[in-house]
Amino acid sequence: MNPIKILLIASMMVTSCSGSHQSKKINLKENAMTIDSTKQYGFNRDFLKKHTSILELKNASSALTLVPAWQARVMTSTAEGDSGYSFGWINRELIASGKLVSHINPYGGEERLWLGPEGGQFSIFFNKGKSFIYDNWQTPAFLDTNPFQLISSTDSSALFGNDIETENYSGTSFKFRIEREVTLLTENEVTRLISIDVKGLKFVAYRSDNKIINKSDNEWKKETGLLSIWMLGMFNPSPAIIITIPINTGDEKLVGPKVNDTYFGKISDDRLKVKGNHIFFKADGKSRGKIGIPPLRATGIMGSYDSDNKILTLLICRMAEGKKDYVNSSWQIQENPFSGDALNSYNDGPLENGSQMGPFYELETSSPAADLKPGESLSHIQFTLHLKGDTGELDKVSRKVLGVSLEEIGSAF
Repeated sequence: MNPIKILLIASMMVTSCSGSHQSKKINLKENAMTIDSTKQYGFNRDFLKKHTSILELKNASSALTLVPAWQARVMTSTAEGDSGYSFGWINRELIASGKLVSHINPYGGEERLWLGPEGGQFSIFFNKGKSFIYDNWQTPAFLDTNPFQLISSTDSSALFGNDIETENYSGTSFKFRIEREVTLLTENEVTRLISIDVKGLKFVAYRSDNKIINKSDNEWKKETGLLSIWMLGMFNPSPAIIITIPINTGDEKLVGPKVNDTYFGKISDDRLKVKGNHIFFKADGKSRGKIGIPPLRATGIMGSYDSDNKILTLLICRMAEGKKDYVNSSWQIQENPFSGDALNSYNDGPLENGSQMGPFYELETSSPAADLKPGESLSHIQFTLHLKGDTGELDKVSRKVLGVSLEEIGSAF
């Protein structure tokens, strides 16, 4: 072959290989720079700050954002500072609109305070005599649009309060005060809480103490209706997330069913599994369904594992020992209005008309019904923990707290 042709071909090959290598380097760089900012804590905190007043609690790389105007709910949190994963679901479209909507303003948030019951003859979401249909359902303003007042705060804790008067479906009047304190936990406090060291893992953990105080002159009685504290956490769904709930053993006739899945119609076996003393529930945000755990079955522990992002979320509440009376929130006049569940989980999905509020999934806890005399109070304490990092370390925590391995969670379906 002509030497000149050989040189030209060699030159072209070198240029081609060099160009291809350079192109790969550029693509890799571009891919590395492609980050979904809406999943970052700092982006979401700053977004919220543009639309409402916030209060941020910090402890090293752990942080959370509270909004006093929205009943001091924890909107989101992080285990790795501003660039870390943002754990709470946030309804950006509604917040950015600046509008108030009917029935409920679902701003989102990974921990918010509500009160029950929602339905039934002692409901605080339906007016007396109205039928239990969506058009008549209304979230009370003190749980929706009325702000909580900041009483005191430090870098890692904040105390809020609000005085409230309301009436239930049966016409019983309630006058009470709500106080809510949120506190970030240190590494030592987390270790004491779950009885296992979390060194080597990134985490954010916080305690909320939610108190209701009877400020009326009358004793609250079952015959005329009782209230309960109801905590709801809204999180970002994914096909990679499975909710896990350990339950107590026992005769169904004595302690109730292992799981109640009749809220919005029975849930199919490919979405809900009962294996021994564990409940597994898909949290993909693609099919609307809700489950409940009766009080004598509930251990006070729930969790979810995101295998894609290596995030283990734990929710722990202090169960009131021996208490069986939990308010029933079903939308009907009830034969037993104190047969409600202690723990709940909800997976969002499209409605019949195709619309959808989220998607998100929820982990929920409730206090027993508050049969309080004047001046008495009831507290409901819960802990929210997000742990992120090495799967081997996360597996140790899952085995210790939830009683199952990450492999068992991942192979549940």
